Amino acid sequence: MRYVLLDRITALSPPERALAIKCVSLSDDLFADHFPGLPVMPGALILESLAQLGGVLLEASMREQGRPDLYAVLSIVEKAKFRRMVRPGDKIELEALGASVREEGGRVQAFARVDGALVAEAWLTFSLVPLTNPRVIAQRRELLEVWLAGGLGEASIPVGGETGGG
Repeated sequence: MRYVLLDRITALSPPERALAIKCVSLSDDLFADHFPGLPVMPGALILESLAQLGGVLLEASMREQGRPDLYAVLSIVEKAKFRRMVRPGDKIELEALGASVREEGGRVQAFARVDGALVAEAWLTFSLVPLTNPRVIAQRRELLEVWLAGGLGEASIPVGGETGGG
């Protein structure tokens, strides 16, 4: 994954809800060209941060249903709205609410806020697909462990090997 757009997952209650934060820094390489003299986080990357959180929520939901082999792949973005710009120094509060999840896929309603004010929202639909590449599984597990460290405690969510793949 080129951009890791979650800094910490602060709550994970599958299948209902997940919360995370992303601290936006002027040193993020995305600001090199977007835009010179007026650094603004691209809306596509705000959506990607919401998709990363929504995917974690759906994957955790599937682990609870005994399907740790299924991984979320974003397939549809609907009703995306951007309400204000996100700038360096902002802390984005991300929320994903589970609307539905089945073995074939799932859907979440996602919100991004800065200082409590809504900056973006969307409905995100995911396909859930088996993943067998051990390198990719290990990378995803490592990311999930980092995202959960300190926010929920290391023992809160199974993320390794047979118990889940994050």
